[in-house]
Amino acid sequence: MAWRMPAETAPHERTWMAFPRTGLTLGDDAASAEEAYAAWTAVAHAVSEFEPVTMVVDPSERDRASRMLGAGIEQREAPLDEFWMRDVGPTFVVDDERPGVLGAVDWIFNGWGAPAWSEWQKSAGMARFVAEESGAELVTSLLVNEGGAIHVDGEGTVLVTETVQLDPHRNPYADKARVEAELSRTLGTTHTVWVPRGLTRDYEDLGTRGHIDMVATLTSSGRVLLHSQTNPGHPDFEVSRTLQRFFETQQDAAGKPFEITLLPAPETLRDEEGFVDWSYVNHLVVNGGVIACGYGEERADALAAEILAEAYPGRRVVTVDARPILARGGGIHCITQQQPTLNGLVAR
Repeated sequence: MAWRMPAETAPHERTWMAFPRTGLTLGDDAASAEEAYAAWTAVAHAVSEFEPVTMVVDPSERDRASRMLGAGIEQREAPLDEFWMRDVGPTFVVDDERPGVLGAVDWIFNGWGAPAWSEWQKSAGMARFVAEESGAELVTSLLVNEGGAIHVDGEGTVLVTETVQLDPHRNPYADKARVEAELSRTLGTTHTVWVPRGLTRDYEDLGTRGHIDMVATLTSSGRVLLHSQTNPGHPDFEVSRTLQRFFETQQDAAGKPFEITLLPAPETLRDEEGFVDWSYVNHLVVNGGVIACGYGEERADALAAEILAEAYPGRRVVTVDARPILARGGGIHCITQQQPTLNGLVAR
């Protein structure tokens, strides 16, 4: 077997999501809950303009999901608690030695390091459920990892952060060599870029301790889109500069220095909880398009859409208000998971 995770820009069979349900992430009042339901639904409808969407729905939300999603979104029923499909679901891979074979990596999920607040026991089985529903061959792993903690270019390079895979609450006995060997076995990567950290808010109680998909992504071989906080009043101002200097010293699996494109943060610095981690890096690439996070800032949202359109030539950028998602700890990339096609088409 030669498992390989294709780049997100490779053609998709569909996108998987999970519908919100009652719990800490949803919110503790009716207005907050409705805001979450509406945000997840808006993302699903935006993605469905480009490719099929399959939504996993907890039995308790069957009626609401049917009403809000409509007939255009396929629904599958399974028990869940957390509904961040990027993290609780599988990472899809293909087998280059067996054309037509789809794999689904079942990382161990423990609620981002088993914090006291996280409800994750039901969703820890989501990868196996999605693998079975998609007809994928299950690829088991003993690594505690989440889909939002990795980005690949499909040509051997993977981005990770030192504070996630080496987190003692996730993998207390792991070192870089062990992590790299497991990523190579499951994703087919040959070169790991160990990014030193993530955004500031991600280290607070409800954070992931540094998911890469809030910080940087690989748009193609040798090209990095990097979050840039331009306001010195935000703690991520220094973080952004540290990360830019880091990437300026790095290269991809082919030995090419990275070409860095900065993606400026919106102007908003704080919400009611403190400094925000609003990031345009946390977007989803779909067939013929890009689903981008919007933050209600006309100028900043438009600039981000322009940069994303240039980074992904030939794709239409659709912006969806992601503030209700970010308020709950993630973005559009965090609530979606792409399933690649198996027809061997070249990525755009």
